[in-house]
Amino acid sequence: MKSVEFPSVSHMFYAWIRRKAGARIRCDSDVRFAVWLAVLWLAFYNVRFWELLAHAMWHPTLSSALFFVSIATVLVTAHSLLMLLVPQRLLRPVATVLFIVAAASAYFASSYGALMNRDMMRNVFETDAAEVSGLLNADFLTHLLVLGVLPGLLVWRVVLRKRTWTQQLRERGLFLAAALALSIAGVFATSAHYAVFLREYKSIRYTIMPAAPTVSSLALLTGSAKHRRGPMIQAGGPVTRTRAVNSRPLVIFLVVGETARAANFQLGGYVRATNPELSTIDGLNYFSHATSCGTATALSVPCMFSHLSREQFDIDEAGHYTNLLDTFRDAGFDVEWRDNNAGCKGVCARVRQVNYSDRSDAALCPNGYCFDEVMLTDLDAKLHDLDRDTLIVFHQIGSHGPAYAERYPAQFERFRPACRTNELQHCTAQEVVNAYDNSIVYTDHVLAQQIAALRAADDRIDSVLIYLSDHGESLGEQGVYLHGLPYRFAPRQQKEVPFLIWTSSGYALRAGLDRNCLQRRTQQPASQDNLYHTAMGAGELRNEVYDTRLDVMAGCRTAPRARKGA
Repeated sequence: MKSVEFPSVSHMFYAWIRRKAGARIRCDSDVRFAVWLAVLWLAFYNVRFWELLAHAMWHPTLSSALFFVSIATVLVTAHSLLMLLVPQRLLRPVATVLFIVAAASAYFASSYGALMNRDMMRNVFETDAAEVSGLLNADFLTHLLVLGVLPGLLVWRVVLRKRTWTQQLRERGLFLAAALALSIAGVFATSAHYAVFLREYKSIRYTIMPAAPTVSSLALLTGSAKHRRGPMIQAGGPVTRTRAVNSRPLVIFLVVGETARAANFQLGGYVRATNPELSTIDGLNYFSHATSCGTATALSVPCMFSHLSREQFDIDEAGHYTNLLDTFRDAGFDVEWRDNNAGCKGVCARVRQVNYSDRSDAALCPNGYCFDEVMLTDLDAKLHDLDRDTLIVFHQIGSHGPAYAERYPAQFERFRPACRTNELQHCTAQEVVNAYDNSIVYTDHVLAQQIAALRAADDRIDSVLIYLSDHGESLGEQGVYLHGLPYRFAPRQQKEVPFLIWTSSGYALRAGLDRNCLQRRTQQPASQDNLYHTAMGAGELRNEVYDTRLDVMAGCRTAPRARKGA
């Protein structure tokens, strides 16, 4: 679906603002003020909504036209209601904020196909300065200025007539009663269309601005407050070891990928050589049919470290339960979370954390962000000094968009020309894919380096590396970019993720692991539901919630064989 070019829309609005900005605008009614705001928002900030609605629901019939008139009436009523719930003295400040919210949300909805649901707003609230800077560009800033800041300032030129609270209540009540009656009549008159819309296309409602981001934010905040209190629940009860502590430390690297999609992994059948190093490594098993728990980091990361399945997981309840890292810590492992992204989303709250995203390293952190190799700088020394079982989590920046070209050093630009801007709409489809594929090539190199470090310590440790991306990415398919769509409606590119396990020969011997058996298992479906149980099995740990059916290596472990010379 073709995106709307916003500068042409904003130009008309800007011209209108300039005509009005020089004089006071007298308004004798709060209702009139609210309705004018609602009409402006509907006309200038909901281009993506009308675009999607027309594609899904428009037919050249009278009933279809009446449905669209009804939708417009309902939305004007809803936005007016949103404003008329606000006291008069706060109308202008709230309108200013909503203009900015609507402008920013409309830009991302039209440029990237974003939907402003609870999960997307959770991403917004949990983002950091580095992620925000990666999304800033001239188009966005122009859009925000013209459709956000300027009209937000213009509302301060409006002089509202003073009314007593009883007069305000009566006037607002009469208007809302009439508007709601008209809206309800329209809904009943075109109920067949609404039935189809609400059953088949209800996700489109998340492109209604500024209602969608406002309502989603309020739902998120009230839901979080509701679940904030309560004691920590230890998931699975006490943790036990299946074997006595070995003289050789067991080291597990758990690498959380960022925005890597399975469709572009050579190991999974992609035609491009995006895994030139991993494809030559022995002892590596790639799971070709793995899916994520969510389509955004804020949901997927807590979910993948939880003992709960995707169907059972509730992000608002997640903070009440211990997770995989707590289980390893309680079992006596040395646990460390290394982060080159926007934080662990609460997962690492009770273990040691090392943040790399703000490091100053001329080679690895050239422009205020760091390449993922920064997390490996002290790895050899750390492995050399290990004397206890250890779990290290590496949270990558990976292929985080839209500035894919910023995620890899220049020498990894194998596919050209690559899109070198975060304004993806200004690049060709092939340039976007080239930049993204280059980021996967770099992730391949980082993983190979981690495996090489573990191999170099083979004489002292037994080791396992597990790599699993948090979610996938859309690269323009069906006009959608980035990620974060509701799981039910998200394209498969946002849900199908790369998942691989590498084991050292020492670990295979220690665990009695049949690698050929594990290779056969890779052809079966897998998901982030498997991570908790697979990592526990690899760590020789058990508790009440451990499930062998979800441990992808469980059926391939036999009686451990004695080590030569032991």
